[in-house]
Amino acid sequence: MRFLSFHCENFRYKTTKRSRSSIFEELNENNRENGLDNVLVLFISVEKKDEDNPDFLQKAVFEIEKITKQLKITNIVLLSFAHLFGKLSNPEFSLKSLKDLENILNGKYVILRPPFGWFNELEIKAKGHPLSRISRKI
Repeated sequence: MRFLSFHCENFRYKTTKRSRSSIFEELNENNRENGLDNVLVLFISVEKKDEDNPDFLQKAVFEIEKITKQLKITNIVLLSFAHLFGKLSNPEFSLKSLKDLENILNGKYVILRPPFGWFNELEIKAKGHPLSRISRKI
């Protein structure tokens, strides 16, 4: 797994059209568009090697929690982002991993996860401090 994080004043998305992925989540009134303020936006790529690594989600949670503690924030966006140049896992595993990550973090954080398998119009206002942009390779 790889992720690129941005500490943002606000994040908004609006689903536009289906991506080329064979796997996608159905749209409804709750996931078609949404947003959060004072949020850590994680652009996440699940990689092929994660399929054989049962600990990768716990390692990701550790890194995410470390960042949120430094930033003193409780809002997180989990955004599937297949453009971080790793060898991607299959779409079924990616979606399951994102849902599992959401379930692990839910309760400790307010989680927003745009629907998998869709293109989105994004509105992001990123902050400009030393910890506002961080990348991790798990």
